[in-house]
Amino acid sequence: MLELRNITYEVEDNQDNKEILKDVSLTIDEHFVAITGPNGGGKSTLAKIIAGIIKPTSGQIILDGEDITELDITERAKHGISYAFQQPVHFKGLTVKDLITIAAGRTMTVNEICEILSEVGLCAREYIDREINGSLSGGELKRIEIAMITARGTKLSIFDEPEAGIDLWSFNSLIRVFEKMRDEIQGTILIISHQERILDIADKIVVIANGQVKTIGTKEEVLPELLHTAGACETLTSKL
Repeated sequence: MLELRNITYEVEDNQDNKEILKDVSLTIDEHFVAITGPNGGGKSTLAKIIAGIIKPTSGQIILDGEDITELDITERAKHGISYAFQQPVHFKGLTVKDLITIAAGRTMTVNEICEILSEVGLCAREYIDREINGSLSGGELKRIEIAMITARGTKLSIFDEPEAGIDLWSFNSLIRVFEKMRDEIQGTILIISHQERILDIADKIVVIANGQVKTIGTKEEVLPELLHTAGACETLTSKL
């Protein structure tokens, strides 16, 4: 279980302090949680704070009863937190097989790696020895990144706007992958997204705007309200 207690994050803006997050408190213990809200509302900042990429100005982060507020991203990874960036990183010289083996933290057989690649919709024969470079599309890179997280089998897997920068076919494939993860992966999946189709498979939806938690509830409680409010067109993208 993840607990955020009174998380505040400030940055200096023209010699003044600007609050990006304002006293955010949140408990995440469901299997599949989606965080949504307007652009600039603080969603990605919150994800980076949870992952340990940036530290909050104040507040506490508790993972399974342990205070991890002062731990950096490497230490949090050791505690079972994975983070997938909006734009996956290229690793020149490393193959898909190398990355999945590193992510797993143990020696893996070719069959094990092939099975994980198949789970994210990639043909193992075509990808296992591919180098992680510019020849891979955004959708391919994101599925490889999901394969890495699957191989790690962490307590908490964070995805920051996985739909960003990919085409319709890749997005539809990602939805199927997330549906499969929801049904099969252990631990908690936390996704930052505007996409109605991702929100629709969540156990809990959290709406963040202006640096604050505005709404928390099940998709049945939250999604209809989002879709019918005047600002819903700015919050959700359902055209893909």
